[in-house]
Amino acid sequence: MAAGQHRRMGEVFIGTDALANGRFTRGQLRWNYRPIFPDVYVPKIEAPSLRQRTVGAWLWSRRHGVIAGRAASALHGALWVNDCAPIEMIWRCGRPPAGTVVRNERLEPDEITAVSGVLATTPERTALDLARHLPRDSAVAHIDALARATGVRAVDVLSLVDRYPKARGLRRATAALALMDAGAQSPKESWLRLLLIDAGLPRPRKQIRVSDGFNEAFIDMGYDEPKVGLDYDGMQHASDRSRYVYDIGRNELIERQGWIDIHVVAEHGRASILHRVREALRLRQGS
Repeated sequence: MAAGQHRRMGEVFIGTDALANGRFTRGQLRWNYRPIFPDVYVPKIEAPSLRQRTVGAWLWSRRHGVIAGRAASALHGALWVNDCAPIEMIWRCGRPPAGTVVRNERLEPDEITAVSGVLATTPERTALDLARHLPRDSAVAHIDALARATGVRAVDVLSLVDRYPKARGLRRATAALALMDAGAQSPKESWLRLLLIDAGLPRPRKQIRVSDGFNEAFIDMGYDEPKVGLDYDGMQHASDRSRYVYDIGRNELIERQGWIDIHVVAEHGRASILHRVREALRLRQGS
């Protein structure tokens, strides 16, 4: 496929503008492109990506809206944002189209930035909005990913809380931001950390380095003094043969250094995970 065709596959454009400048005929527009928002089109050949829908929503606002929330976090490089997530914008609009969430909220100039030409909230404001508007567990997973991508810190976000003392969701935001951790490498790691904290266990340290002086490995989270760690193993640990072989050596290294490393997979229930952790801590306290 030619480079020009690759470029066209990713195009997002305003239909009336393309017709006005003679770029397409109405027939070409109708047969080759689909609207994703009123008067905003993408090629029919592919399902629109999160990036295309984000740009499309911004174009639909005639470049006046500011992308916020999950879509903004993805623009900033955060992973784990669902392609089907609604595109959130801060703008004044009475009837936003399906697939968007538009909020008429106060937004200061220093909370707006341009990302690849698209106006979006800064990482700090993005984190605040995620923490305000999403349920706690989802909010923590998303702000963890945003912190990992951008280096944004909870203390920087909390300064905006003082700026908006009457904004909705501040209590929920403060609670989520207190749990923020840039060390999480996946939503499931965030979930596992919250499970431990909610059960009354100490907050685990993330990405613990274990070494024998020559080789090293990292445990997702755990407790240094009793040497009890936890790793969340996704599907790639079982389906990727090279990863499976690597894990054997890694696990042996961690065991030789005196760690109890608890492996968690999707099939493990909350009660089972907590029982295993408490048993490991009890074993170490009694030794």
